[in-house]
Amino acid sequence: MDLQLGGKVALITGASKGIGLAAARAFAAEGAHVILSARGEEALEDAVQTLRRDAEGQIHGLAADVTRPADLDALTAFAHDHFGRVDVLVNNAGTGTYKPFLEVEDAELEYGMAINFFAQFRLSQRVVPMMIEAGGGAIVNVAGRTALQTANPPGSTCTGPAKAAELRFTADLADELRPHGIRVNCVVPGVVVTPDRFEKWERETDGSAYDEASALTRRQRIVARHGPWGSAEEVADTILYLASPRAIYVNGASLLVDGANKRSYTRLLREQGMN
Repeated sequence: MDLQLGGKVALITGASKGIGLAAARAFAAEGAHVILSARGEEALEDAVQTLRRDAEGQIHGLAADVTRPADLDALTAFAHDHFGRVDVLVNNAGTGTYKPFLEVEDAELEYGMAINFFAQFRLSQRVVPMMIEAGGGAIVNVAGRTALQTANPPGSTCTGPAKAAELRFTADLADELRPHGIRVNCVVPGVVVTPDRFEKWERETDGSAYDEASALTRRQRIVARHGPWGSAEEVADTILYLASPRAIYVNGASLLVDGANKRSYTRLLREQGMN
C-alpha cells in the first residue's frame, strides 16, 4: 500500500531510539524528508547517519530538550529554514516515573508533565502555523497505556495523569484544527520492548538493584508465559498510517496498540513472585 508520504516533511521528537527511531526509519523508507530530534547528540547523530544510507529523502537531526521552550523554538526554526513547512509532527518524546504516590518528589511531578504533556502542547503550538500556511498536515501524539489503566506496584500516579492529558489534548486539538485540514491523533502503546525502558522499570521495581543477565532471563520467561509484548516497529507502523492520507477519515482518535494485552509489566512480576 502506498501511504502517499513521499516528499512529505516529518518532524519526530525522541527519535534517536525506540519508537521514535523506528518511526523515523519507516518515514524514510516511504521517501519522506525526516527531521529527527532527541537530547543525546551522539545517539542522534548515529541515527541520522544510519538512515541516510538508504533514504531517498533528506535526513536531518537537531539535538533538543523538549522541556525547554527555547529548544522548541530552535527546532521549529530549523524545520522552517530547511523546508519551509512541516507536514507531519510526531510528538513522541516522553518518559515515565513509576513509584508509590507518597514517594513522588515535586521535581518528578513537574518533569513528568513537562516532558509528556507540556512538550506536545508547546511544540504543536509552534508547528501548527506552518501547517495552516501549507494548507494542512497531520499530528500524531504518542502517549502510554498508563493514560488508561493503572500499573501496580509501584504506581503510576505521576505518569498516568500526564499521559491522560495527551489523550484529551489530542481530541480538543483535532476539533479546533479540523477547519484547517490538520488531523490530530494519538497512539497509546502497550509494553514495548526497548532495552532502556526495561532497565528503568526493573531498577524501579527492584529498588534500584539490576543485573542484566537475570533481567534478560526474567523478561524471556514473562514474555513466554504472558505476551504479547510489542516492538517499536509495530507501533511505528500505526504512527505512519495515522500520519498518512490513508487515514484521512481518522481524526481526534486515541488508538490503543497493545496486542489486547491488559496485564501491566509490574503486575506480571508480582504474579511470577519476582517482586
